Amino acid sequence: MVKDRGTYDIIFGRNPVLEALKGDRTVEKILVSKGLKGTGKELINTAKDAGIRIEHVDKTVLDKVAGTDSHQGVIAMVTTYRYAEGIEQLIEYAERKGEYPFIVVLDKIKDPHNLGAIIRTAHCCGVHGVVIPKKNAAGVTQTVVKVSAGAVEYLPVVRVANIAHTLERMKGLGLWIAGADMNGEIMYDVQLTGPLGLVIGSEGKGISRLVREKCDFVAKIPMKGRVASLNASVAAGILMYEIFRQRMK
Repeated sequence: MVKDRGTYDIIFGRNPVLEALKGDRTVEKILVSKGLKGTGKELINTAKDAGIRIEHVDKTVLDKVAGTDSHQGVIAMVTTYRYAEGIEQLIEYAERKGEYPFIVVLDKIKDPHNLGAIIRTAHCCGVHGVVIPKKNAAGVTQTVVKVSAGAVEYLPVVRVANIAHTLERMKGLGLWIAGADMNGEIMYDVQLTGPLGLVIGSEGKGISRLVREKCDFVAKIPMKGRVASLNASVAAGILMYEIFRQRMK
């Protein structure tokens, strides 16, 4: 996330800030545009009830702090985002909910908009956590928080040094690994229930060879038309909802 002065991050947008207020991170201060109306009133009341300091400022101040004019009239200064500690934490989270683990692993997704969209859909599909690489991939930034509509405040994200090694670790903990690839079986014909890790490849290149070799099976989305592939976040969403559908039976 883009850092505020000191040790704080900034979050902007009404829904992301509201979710931050409800989540685990400490909100130090909220800047709101003078004359904020609509859902902004709910946000202000929620912040007041929590005893959080609110400053009413001109829109130009918000533009400067956010580095954009798409802040919807509100910016929160919050404690720095904390990644989950490891795969075990995600599995424990699933066990506490009495569910089979469902973990999404992203193989070098670089666009923060894709990462944010995937996290938002993952939260809606009952995913217990998302795994991303530490290098050559998007991390949790203010853009990711905004695109996720605040879902990142509820869905744990783990950063790992090596995706292939992490998949081996997941298999050792009892998970089956499904890769998303156009050379696999049609997703409707693949059993996607039980403890599962779903691997989504990077934009343009898909799943790397080493990562694909770690997958127990590979599923593809049936397609028609002349376009050869889907956007990474769209493909991830379709597959996650198929897994969600199968798990609801």
